[in-house]
Amino acid sequence: MLIHSIATTPFEGQRPGTSGLRKKVKVFQQEHYLENFVQSVFDSIGDYSGQTLVVGGDGRFYNLEATQTILKMAAASGFGKVLVGQNGILSTPAASCVIRKYNAYGGLILSASHNPAGPEEDFGIKYNMGNGGPAPESVTEAVFEQTGKIEWYQTIQCDDVDLSSTGTTEIAGMTVEVIDSVADYAELMQSLFDFDAIRDLLASDFRMAFDAMHAVTGPYATTIFEDMLGAPKGTVMNGVPKTDFGGGHPDPNLTYAHELVDVLYGEDAPDFGAASDGDGDRNMILGNHFFVTPSDSLAVIAANAELIPGYKAGIAGIARSMPTSGAADRVAEAMGLSCYETPTGWKFFGNLMDDGKVTMCGEESFGTGSNHVREKDGLWAVLCWLNILAARKTSVEAIITEHWAKFGRNYYSRHDYEGVDSAAATQVLQNVRDQFVSLCGTELAGRTVASCDDFSYTDPVDGSVSENQGVRVLFEDGSRIIFRLSGTGTSGATIRIYLESFEADTGKQGMDAQDALAGFIAAADDISGLQKLSGRDKPTVIT
Repeated sequence: MLIHSIATTPFEGQRPGTSGLRKKVKVFQQEHYLENFVQSVFDSIGDYSGQTLVVGGDGRFYNLEATQTILKMAAASGFGKVLVGQNGILSTPAASCVIRKYNAYGGLILSASHNPAGPEEDFGIKYNMGNGGPAPESVTEAVFEQTGKIEWYQTIQCDDVDLSSTGTTEIAGMTVEVIDSVADYAELMQSLFDFDAIRDLLASDFRMAFDAMHAVTGPYATTIFEDMLGAPKGTVMNGVPKTDFGGGHPDPNLTYAHELVDVLYGEDAPDFGAASDGDGDRNMILGNHFFVTPSDSLAVIAANAELIPGYKAGIAGIARSMPTSGAADRVAEAMGLSCYETPTGWKFFGNLMDDGKVTMCGEESFGTGSNHVREKDGLWAVLCWLNILAARKTSVEAIITEHWAKFGRNYYSRHDYEGVDSAAATQVLQNVRDQFVSLCGTELAGRTVASCDDFSYTDPVDGSVSENQGVRVLFEDGSRIIFRLSGTGTSGATIRIYLESFEADTGKQGMDAQDALAGFIAAADDISGLQKLSGRDKPTVIT
């Protein structure tokens, strides 16, 4: 087969964000668009001649077409082997697992995570390194630089590879192995958790529901929960992946996972509920009529780690993204562990895990994980909770309330304003920056402002610096109001406001979070002018 060099010209705006390049499907379908980006990745990652590449995605619209394009380009570019998930499917944590297990050079993951899918919706692609984690900024910036000067890309002309069944084939001297999408990941989970104890729990009068939201985790959840752990058939809701995710928004929160919420807050509700997102790296945890914030979930998992076989020997430390509440910090302090505060983006945890500084990490955006892979992992978090519930033999609500009584409660909420005009969104944050000096020492929501800043992070492993990671108003008692623009959308801007107030008094820990934070919510609007600038009188999503 002949290698073809195809002349091309750069496209504007191919800068990878915190989770790769995300655009509308129609943008990716432009002639040369995907190919330009893939070639720019290949041109920026070093000498991979003869090495192994992992390819897979969340099954959204355009996944299969993109996979075939990448296989042909990988063969033309000199990779020795590609491991590709059956039907082009690999959840993001499963892709990380496969990269690590088979010592691959790296991987291309096709996903726009929790964003909607379909011909008119979103698509995404990102490169993961040989450690299984997202490429660091040094690599993504090199890729972006290359997209601005690319003149050609390489491919071969051949028939598409049959991805419908496992097996091995060869194209242009490169081996393509179609692998079972679930098997390696399920094997890893079985090595970490007490499947016998969870199986006994699910065989008792304990009931659970898991919502795969017609996204990638359907086959993984069905295999693990129903086939391996014996949960009744039907435990997994919306378990068949669809290219448009059933027309839903596969973001596991109280707004978009409303079908699961209705079940867990309905009559005769199950004891436990969980959901995962489009590519399987996020999770939401619910008890019977009870919601667990992602910040609390991370703290509880870390505090109970010794109950999980894979972590029985102890954990090295904990890391959380800056907007995530300080609940994990209090656990780390009590356990004598280091706790790191990083910018948003899972790639910042990778260095800490590779250097042995932390074992568990999490983000308030429904991402939790550990050093078993280098991505957040939705099903891993669910299995953590099931293992803890099996060991402690109590309810989700009881575990959380006991945790608050021991460590204190961090009242916490995130308000998302999605699809805001980009200029208006930028001005919202600038309004707060302009008041950094004048706010210090004043009272907001009955609390005294101690300091204000734009969060900056210096990586303790490689010394790299990440600036402008979120505008913070910090109070003397540890409470916080944080403003940040999200990089996960494909149109307009998403303004995220994070609100946090610590309460040590057990008699005051039972309030609804929105009620407890009402003063902070009003203060955030007052100092930012958010509602006036955005034209919105309420958030799109509250979590």
